[in-house]
Amino acid sequence: MRPLTEEETRILFLKLAEYIGRDVEALISSKKGSTSGNGGGRHVFRLHKDRVYYVSEAVMKTSSSISRDELMSLGTCFGKFSKSGKKFRLHITALDYLSQYAKHKIWVKSNAEMSFLYGNNITKSGLARITEGTPQYGGVVVYSMANGMDLPLGFGVAAQSTEKCKDLEAGANVVLHQSDIGEYLRIEDDLF
Repeated sequence: MRPLTEEETRILFLKLAEYIGRDVEALISSKKGSTSGNGGGRHVFRLHKDRVYYVSEAVMKTSSSISRDELMSLGTCFGKFSKSGKKFRLHITALDYLSQYAKHKIWVKSNAEMSFLYGNNITKSGLARITEGTPQYGGVVVYSMANGMDLPLGFGVAAQSTEKCKDLEAGANVVLHQSDIGEYLRIEDDLF
C-alpha cells in the first residue's frame, strides 16, 4: 500500500471530477465521517495492487502493522488503474460516494431498471427525469424512482445533453452504461 504519485492522483481526480465536480476536495477533507461508518476525520487515497482505496487516516495508520502480502483490501475500493497506468476505471463500490456529491443525475422508470441492472444502456423511453444542464458525455449517476425513494443504481455517461433529450425518439440512447449494482453478482470475483 502506497500513496498515489502525482500523475496517478491527477488521473483519479479528473475521473472523479466528471461525476462530482469540485466536490473532490470535500471528499478528501470530510469531517463528518463516511457512509460505511469507518470513522470520521481526513480521508486519503492509497494504491494497493493496482486498485485505489479511499480510507480514513486513522484506519490507514492502524493497517501499517499488516504486511503488503497479507493485506487484501482497505477502506472502500474506488477503482482500478489499467496495466499501462494511464487510465482509471471507477468500480461500483464507489457509488455511495459518487451519489452523495453527484452533479448530474438521471432517474429511470421502473420498467427500465432491470435492463440497466443487466448492463444495458438507458434509452429515452426509460428516462423519467434528468437534471438541467447535463452536458453530452458528462458523468451521471443513475437513480431509481421506485417507492418514491432515490436509490442509486449505478453510473454512466450522458449520451445526449438535457436539451437534446427532449427531441429524441424513444429508442435513442440517453445514458451509456458504465457500472451498476448488478455487478456485485455478475463480476464479484473481479471486484476485490
